[in-house]
Amino acid sequence: MAPKPLYDGPADADAVLILAHGAGQPPDADFMTAMAERLAAGGVRVVRPWFPYMARAAADGRKRPPDGAAKLLSALREVIAAERAQAGRLAIGGKSMGGRIAAMLADEVGAAGLLCLGYPFHPPGKPERTRLEALAALRTPALICQGERDPFGNRDEVAGYGLSPSVRLAWIADGEHSFKPRKASGRTWAQNLDAAAGQALHFLRALS
Repeated sequence: MAPKPLYDGPADADAVLILAHGAGQPPDADFMTAMAERLAAGGVRVVRPWFPYMARAAADGRKRPPDGAAKLLSALREVIAAERAQAGRLAIGGKSMGGRIAAMLADEVGAAGLLCLGYPFHPPGKPERTRLEALAALRTPALICQGERDPFGNRDEVAGYGLSPSVRLAWIADGEHSFKPRKASGRTWAQNLDAAAGQALHFLRALS
């Protein structure tokens, strides 16, 4: 049996966010937990589902590569359908791969908003292999919180992309893919997580 989604925040919240995990870390990874707790403290109901391959890995302890896009999309559609009946304002999103899969579905499912935390604009070290299709014609209001040093798309690289006008970027100072800064920056990971959560909460509260 697949693990149940993880829930944070008030059950009667006006805003519900389905936050999908990235390729290599489960929904209860440190980053996902830290962000969910911060958003929940701001009054958002956060749902962290398991993609099928990660659920299998949790059951038997064997690491697996992500399922194909079709299976990931189907799994996230099921979660959206299950949560929609109880949600006043339903936003979707995720960390890295989870955000990319959510971006592919946002217009289709009529999400109120899309929140991506560390978007995988391209594979690390391969800036020519961009993954912009889901963002080029997106109609859903979207916020991407991105570390300034993210190897999946840093500030200089992303500046040249033709993203939809519905996409807004919030740059996290000196952050890498999970927003961790260098010690020399004078910032802490907690400060960067707080900054990303603050941007996300402002975005989610403004959705109609």
